[in-house]
Amino acid sequence: MSTKDYLEKDYYKVLGVSKTASKDEIKQSYRKLARENHPDANTEDPKAADRFKEISEAYNVLSDDKRRKEYDEARSLFGGSYRPGGGGTGPGGFDMGDLFGQGPGTGGAPGGERLSDLFGGLFGGRGRGGGGARSRRGADVETETTLTFREAVEGATRSFKLASESACPTCKGTGARTGTAPRMCPKCSGTGHENTNLGGFSLSEPCSECRGRGLVVDDPCPTCNGSGRGKSTRTIQTRIPGGVSDGQRIRIKGKGAPGENGGPAGDLYVVVHVKEHPVFGRSGDNVTITVPVSFPEAALGAEVRIPTLQGFPVTVKIPPGTQNGHKLRVRGKGATRRDGTAGDMLVTVEVAVPRTLNGDAREALEKFRAATSDYDPRDGLEARAKGV
Repeated sequence: MSTKDYLEKDYYKVLGVSKTASKDEIKQSYRKLARENHPDANTEDPKAADRFKEISEAYNVLSDDKRRKEYDEARSLFGGSYRPGGGGTGPGGFDMGDLFGQGPGTGGAPGGERLSDLFGGLFGGRGRGGGGARSRRGADVETETTLTFREAVEGATRSFKLASESACPTCKGTGARTGTAPRMCPKCSGTGHENTNLGGFSLSEPCSECRGRGLVVDDPCPTCNGSGRGKSTRTIQTRIPGGVSDGQRIRIKGKGAPGENGGPAGDLYVVVHVKEHPVFGRSGDNVTITVPVSFPEAALGAEVRIPTLQGFPVTVKIPPGTQNGHKLRVRGKGATRRDGTAGDMLVTVEVAVPRTLNGDAREALEKFRAATSDYDPRDGLEARAKGV
C-alpha cells in the first residue's frame, strides 16, 4: 500500500467509530462487522471478502496503540486527507502535489526529517539503505468456535475454514499469461520502490510502474488480471488450550493471512463460546458442583459418591454437623491450567428437605424435635438485627 493510499483511507469510518473511541469500542465494532461480513457467512456476495479485508486492515491499525498513534499523526500532518492533483498544502508549507511527485514543492519536512523514515514502519516502505521490495506481514484473521463445557475445561482440537488471498492457481503467482513471463521493471530496476528527492528530504514509495512488485507483466493472466493473487480457502487445525472461558479471545500465532514478499503470516484470533453444563460450573480454574444431602447425612455425617467431569465418581466425606452451603474441595478435578496442572472441584453441600413424610418419618422427627427442644437456631437473631 502506498503512502497516498494509506492517507486516503479513514479507518475510523470503516469501523464506524469516532476518533476518540476506546480500544473496547473499537474491538466491539470490529467483532460485529467481521461477523457480518465474513466470507464464510456471505458465500453469494463476491464483495464480502474485500469488505472483510478492509475491516481487518482497519482493526490491525487502530487496535495497536503505536500504529494508531502513527496513523493519527500522519493524517494530522497532511490535514487528515489527500486530494490527488496537488493544490493543497500541509503544515510547514508542504505542497501535496509536490509531496507525491505531482507539482513543485514549497517547503521541506519539519526538522529536515525524511518522510521515508517518518512513515517507513507505518506504510511498509523502505528506510535508509535501499534494498528490494519490502516484505509485509500478513493480516490477522478472527473467527469463532463453540466448545462444550468439558472441551473448554480439558482443551479441544478444532478445524477452521479460512478465506484469504494466495498465489493465483493459473499463473502460479507470476501474474503473466501461461507461456509468458514478467520482466524486470525498467523504472525501479526490480526494487519495487522509487525515491523522490524533495530537497531537504526524500520520499520512498512503491514504484508507480510496477506497483511495488518489481516486475512488469506485458501479457496479464486472464484469471487474476496480472495481480498474481487469487481468492482461496484453506482449512487449518489448531488446538484450543484447556481452561478457556466463555468469550475469551485466543491468539494462535502464524495462522492468519499469508505475508507478502516473504513476510511472515498474520495471527489467527479465535473467540471461544462455551456451552453451559446442567451439573457443573466454573470458578476460574476450579470446577463447581452442588450436591444434595439428606438431613441425617448432614447431621450425623456420611460418605457420598459424586460425579466428576472426567467421568469417574469420587467419594467425599460429609462431616457430622455439616451446614447447608458448606464447601468441600476435591483436589485435581478442575480445569487444565497453562502449566499442565489442574484446578480443583469445589463441592457445595445443599441439605435437601423431603416434601412429604410418611407416618414413621413424621413420628421420628417429632421425637427428634422434642429431644432437641433446648436448641434454638435463631437465638440472638433479633438482637443482631438491632445492631446490639
